[in-house]
Amino acid sequence: MAISPEIRQRAEALIAAERARFAERHPVSRRMAEEAGKHFPGGVPLHWMLDWETPFPLFVREAKGSTVTDVDGHAYADFCLGDTGAMFGHSPAPVAKAIAEQAMHGLTAMLPSELTAKVGSLLAAHFGLPFWQVTATASDANRAVVRWARAITNRQKILVFDGCYHGQVEDAFVKLEGGKTKMKPSLLGQVQDIAQMSVAAPFNDLDAVEKLLAAGDIALVLTEPALTNTAMVLPKHGFIKGLLAAARKHGTLVCLDETHTISTGPGGYTRAHDLHPDFFVLGKPVAGGLPTAVFGFTANVEAEMRRVLDTKTPGYSGIGTTLSGNMLALAAMRACLEEVMTSAAYEHMTRLAKRLAEGLRAEVARAGLPWTVTQIGARAELVFSARPLENGAEAAAAIDHTVERAIHLFLLNRNVLVTPFHNMTLVAPSTTEADVDGLIARFGEALAVLCGEAEI
Repeated sequence: MAISPEIRQRAEALIAAERARFAERHPVSRRMAEEAGKHFPGGVPLHWMLDWETPFPLFVREAKGSTVTDVDGHAYADFCLGDTGAMFGHSPAPVAKAIAEQAMHGLTAMLPSELTAKVGSLLAAHFGLPFWQVTATASDANRAVVRWARAITNRQKILVFDGCYHGQVEDAFVKLEGGKTKMKPSLLGQVQDIAQMSVAAPFNDLDAVEKLLAAGDIALVLTEPALTNTAMVLPKHGFIKGLLAAARKHGTLVCLDETHTISTGPGGYTRAHDLHPDFFVLGKPVAGGLPTAVFGFTANVEAEMRRVLDTKTPGYSGIGTTLSGNMLALAAMRACLEEVMTSAAYEHMTRLAKRLAEGLRAEVARAGLPWTVTQIGARAELVFSARPLENGAEAAAAIDHTVERAIHLFLLNRNVLVTPFHNMTLVAPSTTEADVDGLIARFGEALAVLCGEAEI
């Protein structure tokens, strides 16, 4: 058993103690939450900001580099980094400069910027696909890819993997239950049963994928190269390449969503492993944290897009918004791709992430716990499992929200931020060895409390 009853009991007590500690340390945040709550439910402009599960929201005064400073004056070493949105640090200097300069010359005009050709060249050079489109979010990019794939193949079904996450794309809100695809019951306001047109498969199971593709009715496989929004699941050797080969055999297109796995390297998991998908999606980090996203595609897909457009009924396609590809987004992307997402930055990030992962493993071993730590480039995650996970079902079984919450609150009250959704950490170019060593030390202290070696 990865989580013993004794650890869970201590976690519950630790949560109560850390909530009280948080409330005592953050009087200004408490006051701001009460004031904001008059117009924003829970005191936040987006309900996800309540996922930290503090007694009231933590309000930020400044975020710069790898440091977040709250309104009560506490400075935090930030390993959450906006859940990848600020993966290269908060307000990277080249991006901040580009945004400030472009803001004086227009934000959005529904016309191409003079930077368009330059950004296209940078995207192609980084990620290896010749054609690109810009959207406002990764969710928008994935929705566009799903529509294009259905239009090109004249097929209706989409295949995703159990435990996946692709933003707000409705087609991905399915799971495996008893060997069958079911719509996730958490989805609000859904009218039609998504499971009629989406199929869920177990990650890392090529035989299962092959059987589903053989039916000849799947337009697109939409997947992350590694499952990252549950307990992290890495692909087995050869799985993604086998998936691509099986899809081509059965006339199905493949999209790799690298919004999270861009932590792998400057070209993402795709370039690092010499993969050749039909589509490629990248969201949050591509413009250094400015809300925008891109999707790339092959020359064959681009030719099929033109065929579809030449034959479709005139009118709105359901793809794109008037804010997509705006001048501000292009300026930020140019700066991020050219000056921030460098090989030198990734070398620093990956080296420190390795140091972090090794340090966390050492603390887990010292505590005698049957847990693992998974790393993919600049991203490392604690998993409550004695061995690396293989699929979404194993990931779901490994999650323990009580113990997660206890660790997260303990770290937060000691000036370290990790992603509140699970035990994920990110290392930025601005992260220091002292930041990493501090997280490892505080994590060890948390384990000592959970294991009964130290007082709460």
